Amino acid sequence: MPRVKRKVDDVDNGPTKKGKANKNGDKEADQNSGDCILIQDVPPELLINSEAQPEVVAKKVVNFAPTNHGQVLFTGGTNWDLIGRKVTAKTSLKVGGGPNLLGPHRLSTIEDLEVHTVISGCVACHSVAITNNGAAYTWGRNEKGQVGNGTIKRVDEPTLLSSMESVKFVSAACGRNHTLLLTDTGEVYAMGDNKNGQLGIGSNSVETVLTPKKIDYSGHPIAKVACGAEFSMILDVKGNLYSFGLPEYGQLGHNTNGEYFVTASRMGFASELRPRRVVIFIEKSRDGHVTPVKDVTITDVACGANHTIAIDAKKRLYSWGFGGYGRLGHSSPKDEMVPRLLSFFDRAKMGAVKIAAGTAFNLCLNELGCLYQWGQTKSAGEAIMYPKPVNDLAGWMVKKFSCGSRSMIVHADDSIISWAPSPTYGELGYGEHKPKSSTMPLEAKPLTGLKILDIAAGFGHTLFVVSKETDEDKELLEKLPVFKST
Repeated sequence: MPRVKRKVDDVDNGPTKKGKANKNGDKEADQNSGDCILIQDVPPELLINSEAQPEVVAKKVVNFAPTNHGQVLFTGGTNWDLIGRKVTAKTSLKVGGGPNLLGPHRLSTIEDLEVHTVISGCVACHSVAITNNGAAYTWGRNEKGQVGNGTIKRVDEPTLLSSMESVKFVSAACGRNHTLLLTDTGEVYAMGDNKNGQLGIGSNSVETVLTPKKIDYSGHPIAKVACGAEFSMILDVKGNLYSFGLPEYGQLGHNTNGEYFVTASRMGFASELRPRRVVIFIEKSRDGHVTPVKDVTITDVACGANHTIAIDAKKRLYSWGFGGYGRLGHSSPKDEMVPRLLSFFDRAKMGAVKIAAGTAFNLCLNELGCLYQWGQTKSAGEAIMYPKPVNDLAGWMVKKFSCGSRSMIVHADDSIISWAPSPTYGELGYGEHKPKSSTMPLEAKPLTGLKILDIAAGFGHTLFVVSKETDEDKELLEKLPVFKST
């Protein structure tokens, strides 16, 4: 039965249509479809009215920006119209683009600013930088207004989000064509593509929002935001998780993929237009027996293209959404409609403490300091169906990490370790006349000696915040080239 067609950006490495055999030979229509959890299987005390919002809370500062700040470095593709695409977007045929930067560069327009956080996303070709005074600078692909400057013209250099100068931002999240901005008082502003309600403003009648607009939410202050390709997640200060946008593979966690009949012969997806609470977390045995998980307080969340992972205060890890290529870690390609406990990390000394999601894979650091990977980064070959340790980093002290479309960027000890299969755009940061890709972790030598404060991987680029506090820091930075778009 044909479905209502959705426009899918070429940078999406995830599935675009059900019923099509994937590269592992799995049918994504029936074999990958997750089983919905029967409400009668869930104790009444766990059934919360997910439509209801918590009580309104007065504004006060709840999110504090990192105290460390420094200079932004960029490596990777700068031709935003071509990254991940075989042809140029129709809206940008007449506009040229920048080169692939194979090593870290300083950015001329924000070289003198003190930045504490950089943000991009595994399916995002745009970025956000937050300064120490709470200003947001945005740049990159902008065909749906995701840069928030009131136009749909590409922005080649970091540009101040001048319409929001009176607001203090602390973080952000980037989807394929939309952006969420988080303030110090726990409010969330959204901009960009809203076709599937991924902005959470209560309506999708306006499909493109060109300037930041506050989401339709009045509950407890928000502490964390995350974006998938066409959906979003917000986490409040009490540990409650909310989702909105496209529910196609169950990635919203509401026990449904949102399918409905548009006509007698066409199916569509009922998008969530405003934040809706994720209320059920489950454990599923190998024989399919479902047990609700109690006392869940979410502390972190990350989104791939069509899946979500989260950890709670007890260091338990949950995954849900599209299950293809093993990205959920349950040794099965089936979709999961509600958050399912990944039992691998629910053991003594194995608890999850940090997570990151790529398009079709994930990284997780456990409490013993071991880094695990599952899912698929290569276009060919077998997927990793359950968490396996990254053996090449055994014995390294992993501090930070981020995932791009297929890239993994890890700050371990005093080095940046990165790897990704071809094709790449320079996001690994190996430098000129060095390998452009690697399936094995390699050290990015041009960053040796620099003190890394933050990392953010995009679809084909990587951002770093590095310290410039000491004379030695400044001397190392001066040796790096400066990029200025023409």
